[in-house]
Amino acid sequence: MKTDLSLRKRLIVINLMVPTLIVFSILGGWAFTVFVAVVLLLAAWELWRLFNKGQYSPSLLVMGIFVPLAVVLRHLYAFSYSDVWLAALVLTSMLFHVLQQNRGGMTAAIDLMITIGGTVYLGWLGSYAISLRALENGLHWVVLVFPIISLADTGAYIFGRLLGKHKMLPRVSPKKTWEGYLGGILVGMLGGWALAALWHKPAPLILPWYGLVLGAVISILAPFGDFGESMLKRQFNAKDSGNFLLEHGGFLDRMDSSLWAAAIGYYVIILLTR
Repeated sequence: MKTDLSLRKRLIVINLMVPTLIVFSILGGWAFTVFVAVVLLLAAWELWRLFNKGQYSPSLLVMGIFVPLAVVLRHLYAFSYSDVWLAALVLTSMLFHVLQQNRGGMTAAIDLMITIGGTVYLGWLGSYAISLRALENGLHWVVLVFPIISLADTGAYIFGRLLGKHKMLPRVSPKKTWEGYLGGILVGMLGGWALAALWHKPAPLILPWYGLVLGAVISILAPFGDFGESMLKRQFNAKDSGNFLLEHGGFLDRMDSSLWAAAIGYYVIILLTR
C-alpha cells in the first residue's frame, strides 16, 4: 500500500512537471529562460538552507545574483562571457566572505568554497538547459533529454521495489540498488528511443537511435547527481532538500540529476549531430 501511494505521488509530480516543461519549451525565448532561472533560484535557496542546517553560512545573496546571471548570459551570449562570469563570481564571493569573517564569522573560508561551488554547480550546469533549447530543433531536444530523467527515475524506483536486493552505494543512499539502477537504464533507453521516434517526423534531425544513445548515457551517468545530493543530505541529516514536489522532495531533489542530464545531453547531441 505504501509503495503504491509513493508511486502514485511520483506519477502525479511527473504529470505536473513534464507538461510545465513542455509549455515553457514551446514558448522558448525569454519565457523559457526566466522559467529555468526561477527553478534554479529555488534550488539555490534549498541548497543554502541545507548547508545552514550544518552550521555553514554560504552567501545566499551571491548565489541569488550569479545563478540567474549565468542563465541570462547563456541566453544572450552562449558561452562567450562564461570566463567573465566565473572571475566575477570568485572575486565577489571572496570579498563577501572576507567581510563575513571580519564581522566574526567562524566558517568564512569554508563558506567561500560552498558559495563558489554551489553557484557553479547550479548556475553553470543549469544553464545548459538554455544551450539545449538554442540548438537546431532545440524544443524537441529539450523534451527528449529531460523526460528521460523522469522515466529512468520512475523505472529505477519500480525495479528497485520489485527486484532490489543488492545495495549500490549503501553509505550514500541506502535504498538505491543495482537492480533499480539497471532497470532505470533500461527504461531510460526505451523511453529515449520512443520519444526520439515520436519527434523524428517534426524534427527529422532527431533519429530514433539518437534517443537510444541519449537514454543510455543519461541514465547511466545522471543518477550520480542524485547520489551527490544524497551525500549532502546524509551529512546534514536531512531527508529532502524541501517539500515543494511531494514525494520528489524539493526542487534541488529534482535538479540533481537534471543538471547532469542537461550538460551531458548537450555534449552527446553535439557529438551525434556533428
